Amino acid sequence: MRFLYKFFFFRLGWKIIGDVPRDLKKYIIIVAPHSSNWDFLIGLAIRSIMKFPSNYLAKKELFSAPFGWLFKRLGGFPVDRNKHNNLVDQVVALFNKEEQFVIAIAPEGTRKNVAKWKTGFYQISVKANVPIVMVALDYAHKNILWAKPFYPSGDFEIDRKVIEEFFKGIKGKNREVMPIS
Repeated sequence: MRFLYKFFFFRLGWKIIGDVPRDLKKYIIIVAPHSSNWDFLIGLAIRSIMKFPSNYLAKKELFSAPFGWLFKRLGGFPVDRNKHNNLVDQVVALFNKEEQFVIAIAPEGTRKNVAKWKTGFYQISVKANVPIVMVALDYAHKNILWAKPFYPSGDFEIDRKVIEEFFKGIKGKNREVMPIS
């Protein structure tokens, strides 16, 4: 499967700029913008091409028949977006329990336009004491941009500026990155 991902990914002109933090066993990947169903397939391709394990959060509806088994097999964790269920604490518990754990999150929370990002990724990072790795899906230039691990200070207003600067001007398949706050 890796060969097919590589073949199509690079044949279509995509480039990967940067790398996974290979020396870290635990971190959160935030991916933006999330504006298309293609983002998921690109994410799977990147994970395979770059040879790193990761999990992801996705709406619970995807985990129903007929393809629910596949989303779980691909490392997915279902999220019920209609109710508050302490998701931050659940993910923090996974980080605390596992020796190696990487999770990818789309902080916009949906492919639709939103007024602002959800900040659970930040809360998880601070509570679990793990870094954030920012990844931009730049469809305009066909680049996947990887940032170095970012260790949040605990002051979201200060750290938000670092995150905004990384994603500034990035164009997804159907729109630019939505506001963080």
